[in-house]
Amino acid sequence: MLQAPVGFGILGLGMGHSRARMATRTEGAKLVCVCDILEEKARAVAEELHCDWCLDYEQMLARDDLDVVGVLTPSGMHADHGVMAAQAGKHVFTTKPMDLRVEKCDELIAACQRAGVLLAVDFDRRYSQDAHQARLIVQSGKLGRILLADVRMKWLREQSYYDEGSPPGWRKSLKYEGGSLANQGVHQVDLLYWLLGPVASVYGRIGTLTHDIETEDMCNALLTFESGAWGVIQTTTCNRPSLGTALEISGENGTLCLSDNRITRYELAQGPQASLDEFVPEANRPRNIVEDMVSALTRGTPLACDGYEGRRSTEIVCAVYDSARTGKPVKLNQQ
Repeated sequence: MLQAPVGFGILGLGMGHSRARMATRTEGAKLVCVCDILEEKARAVAEELHCDWCLDYEQMLARDDLDVVGVLTPSGMHADHGVMAAQAGKHVFTTKPMDLRVEKCDELIAACQRAGVLLAVDFDRRYSQDAHQARLIVQSGKLGRILLADVRMKWLREQSYYDEGSPPGWRKSLKYEGGSLANQGVHQVDLLYWLLGPVASVYGRIGTLTHDIETEDMCNALLTFESGAWGVIQTTTCNRPSLGTALEISGENGTLCLSDNRITRYELAQGPQASLDEFVPEANRPRNIVEDMVSALTRGTPLACDGYEGRRSTEIVCAVYDSARTGKPVKLNQQ
């Protein structure tokens, strides 16, 4: 076990800026250093948050006061940067997805195992009150046998979103990023797995309809869960206007709906009147990835989403893409 404060370093200061700020506001954590390829950005964040900064990732990894590295670089670089951290003896968390390819996820899991360090994936929906309540409802059996779960994510991303970034254009490159499913939709893929369990097979269709990008901006997927439930995923970044995200779970005895990750409907056909009040998540659970890492390292608590769990969503996403390329269903083994 480590003694608090736990020293954090953040690599990549796009989304990483918020995680660096999180480390300064979390009890038991200390932001030690931030690292980015842009000096202006690294210097500005360091001055704002009163920590050290650097442009050389290996220089940050060499620090003795660094316990945890947060990897918030382009998605196709997560595993490689995570492996470097593990080899330096640092605990690791990556932003979502864990990586774009299952084999890269496996490389990172193996590297962390060899080094004896923790690995987590920052799926922030797993920390929310509503997601925990939704999971308790599904696990309670109040909805009866689950028949169908569907996700509708209808977002808008202008071409400028894909053209910009650091480095410019990384969001439209197959090497560095996935499309509407692997990037924007992967949060909902993780939620579906977390709520309903392993997926047995998928059938996918993808297309690039309105953007100049190498990735897809439209995806439809049909899922069959090991439980026998069916699933439907629709994701797009073409919708004008953006209509947000909806996740609905239908059981034999009721329905649970989340809109933009908030529970908006919970209704039962039989039994006592449905009430969210009876589903109370654990009060002292971590509320974000930094709290999660600090608790795991100082108290030995389980991570909300470790490497094996984080791998699941990448496995599902890659199966959808494989199915879309071949035109055939793809079977998974997520037991």
